Amino acid sequence: MLHGKTELLSPAGSFDALQAGIDAGADAIYFGVEQLNMRTCSTPPFTIEDIAEVAERCKKQGVKSCLTLNTVVYEHDLRLLDHILKEVQQQGIDAVIASDFAVIEQCNRMGIPLHISTQANISNVEAVKFFARFSDVVVLARELTLKQVEHICKEIVRKDIRGVSGELLKVEIFGHGALCMAVSGKCYLSLHTQNASANRGACVQNCRRAYEVTDLETGQQLVVDNEYIMSPKDLCTIPFLDEVVNSGIHILKIEGRSKGADYVYTVTRCYREALDDIANGRYTEEKAAGYMKRLSTVYNRGFWDGYYLGRKLGEWTKSPGSAATERKIYIGKGTKYYPRIGIGEFIVETGSIKNGDTIMVSGSHIGFMKETMQTLTVNGVQAGIAGKGDKITFPVTAKVTPRDKLYKIVGATNE
Repeated sequence: MLHGKTELLSPAGSFDALQAGIDAGADAIYFGVEQLNMRTCSTPPFTIEDIAEVAERCKKQGVKSCLTLNTVVYEHDLRLLDHILKEVQQQGIDAVIASDFAVIEQCNRMGIPLHISTQANISNVEAVKFFARFSDVVVLARELTLKQVEHICKEIVRKDIRGVSGELLKVEIFGHGALCMAVSGKCYLSLHTQNASANRGACVQNCRRAYEVTDLETGQQLVVDNEYIMSPKDLCTIPFLDEVVNSGIHILKIEGRSKGADYVYTVTRCYREALDDIANGRYTEEKAAGYMKRLSTVYNRGFWDGYYLGRKLGEWTKSPGSAATERKIYIGKGTKYYPRIGIGEFIVETGSIKNGDTIMVSGSHIGFMKETMQTLTVNGVQAGIAGKGDKITFPVTAKVTPRDKLYKIVGATNE
C-alpha cells in the first residue's frame, strides 16, 4: 500500500537538536514550549519567544514545524494556552500536536492545523472517524501491530475519511525511540509516588529503576536483578522499515525531545537514508544492518520492534543506562568564530585532545558535527596534543558561540 514519500518527523528539545534534525534530512520537526508538553522536566523547554526563531529556521530550510501541546490541560493553563496558540498562528507554525479537548477546540476555532496525539490512544477506525472532525493527522496508539495499522490506513481510503481540510486523513506512527510501560504514555506512577504527573510532563521515571521484592510474611527481600521489568528497550523499525512504509502510513515519527544533537542527527540521518533506499528500491538487509550499527553508537536502551510484529510480551532493558557503543566526553566550549576562513576556536576546560581523536561539536548554529582531528592547532601553532587551558582551532561548518560544546568520542568501554 505504498502511497509515495513517507514524511520523516524528528524531535527537537534545543536549537542544537533542531539544527541537527534539519541538517540530517528531516521533513518536519516537532518541539514543545513552556510547561504544556510531555518533556517539561526532562529537558529545558523552548519558550514562547523561541517560537519565532524555530518557525524561521524551519521555513528557511523548507521543513515543517509542529508544536507539541500534549499534556493534560488544567483551568489555570488556559491563559497560557491562548498566548501560545496566538504566537503559533502569528509565526506560521504548521501544526499543533494535542489530545486535550481544550487544545483541540481552540485550534479548530483559530484554524490551526492539528495532529491528534498518541495520548488519545486511537486504536480503531471509529476513533479515527471521530477525530477526523477536528484534524488532518492522527497519531495512532503505540500498542498496535502493523496489521492493525495497515487495516486502519486501508479503511481511511475505502471509507473516504477526510480531515477538516477536506483531504484524506493522514496517519502518523512512532518509528524509533524510547517506549513507556504505560498505554500510549499515560502513566500515573510518578504522580502516585512523588506527586509529579507524567501527563503534565513531570515524569520522574520510576520505571527505569531497580527494585526489591519484599515477602510481607517473612520480611525477606529479593533484588529483581535480571531485568528492569518496567523499562522497555527502545523501539527500532529499521529492520522492517519497508513493511512499515508499505502499511500505508504518511508520517514516521522519531521520539527524543530530551536527547542531544548527536542522537537527533544520527537517528534522523539513518531513517532518512533508509526511507530514500526504500523509495528507490535499494533497501537491503545489508544496508539495514549498517544503519543498526550506526544507531547503536548513540543513546539507546537496546532495540526491539515494539508491538508492530505482534509480540505479546515486551523486551526489557538489562541495565538502567545507555547501551550505546560510543560515549562523548566533555572537553570544552566555543570562544570565537572566524567567518572569513570558516575556523572555530574552542578552549579546553577538562581532559585532553590529540591528533587522531574523534571530536564532536554541538551548537545552536552548527547543530551537530563529528569528525576526526587531522591537524591540531594549539594556541596558534600545530601540536600533537592540547590540555586544560589551551585554545584549539579547526574548520567548522557554521558560527561558533560560547554555548557550543566540544566533546571527544570514545568507545563505550574506554576510560
